[in-house]
Amino acid sequence: MTFDEMLYFSLFVAGGLIAGLFVKKVISPVIKRAVMRTKWTADDLIIESIGKWVMAWFIALGIFLGWRRVEMDVKYHHWLENALLIFYIFSITWIVARVLSGMTRIKAPGSDTVVASSSIIGNIIKVIVYCIGALVILQSLGISITPILAGLGVGGLAVALALQDTLSNLFAGIQIISTRQINPGDFIKLESGQDGFVEDISWRYTTLKTSANNIVIIPNSKLASVILSNYFYPSKEVVFDVAVGVDYSSDLEEVEKITIEVLKDMQRTSADCVQNFEPFIRFQQFGESSIDLKAFLKAKTFGSQFIIKHELMKKLQKRYREEGINIPFPVRNVFINKPGDL
Repeated sequence: MTFDEMLYFSLFVAGGLIAGLFVKKVISPVIKRAVMRTKWTADDLIIESIGKWVMAWFIALGIFLGWRRVEMDVKYHHWLENALLIFYIFSITWIVARVLSGMTRIKAPGSDTVVASSSIIGNIIKVIVYCIGALVILQSLGISITPILAGLGVGGLAVALALQDTLSNLFAGIQIISTRQINPGDFIKLESGQDGFVEDISWRYTTLKTSANNIVIIPNSKLASVILSNYFYPSKEVVFDVAVGVDYSSDLEEVEKITIEVLKDMQRTSADCVQNFEPFIRFQQFGESSIDLKAFLKAKTFGSQFIIKHELMKKLQKRYREEGINIPFPVRNVFINKPGDL
């Protein structure tokens, strides 16, 4: 390499570096501010993904243009062109895979919930996009991909037969996600009694995080066939009740009035209560030692009902005591017969 060739090469590399810095430091911030004002949230992910490659693209272009100024065998220039082509195709493939995978986790506008998705969807999208990118690279290099596609078809059949259980879990996971009845973040309870928040739906397992901070791992094929309750579907809000019993001598009209007053006070002071709900009570039965009733409120989430119950029970007990309403103890009358009484 002569001095002039080295000089040209250095100038082109430096030019690529300067152009990359200019785009990254000057143009990119302007574009980011513009896309932040749009309602479409995916454009932020697109700009962020492209921004990670801007410098590398310009530097690679500078190296390519500078290297063309160097006198050498044609085959080396051909190798450099192929390397640059592979680099650009790979970077674009990476961006497309990251954007499409990331779009499955973007929050819906005006909602605090994530669009129904999980890692299984993101991973499937990445595998498909990377496979397409690899085939494009091979085709661009002049390698025929027809035998590869034929081999993949035969190999795929053999793999499907060997991995029936794994594929059963995979397709069950896809079915669970496509129905959108179980989503990451939902609180569910299985018929076996286990409950928790859905952490993720992967290609083989669904994981639940319990209140004890443990993880329950469920094969997707099992989850697809089990009976469960989803406390976040179709809405996170849940109506719950607090059971209480009052003395038989109580004025039930007064009990109802006072209980509803306590419920409304609880609703007004608790941030976990749904404010547009009308609290109510229902008398249930004449119990063994009390008249039983249930007081109903609506909580914003399944988990928040427990702290509301905790505070509500304290408020009810205090107010009943102030109003002279008795919450009786269970009463049992025991008759003891002496042998002579028989």
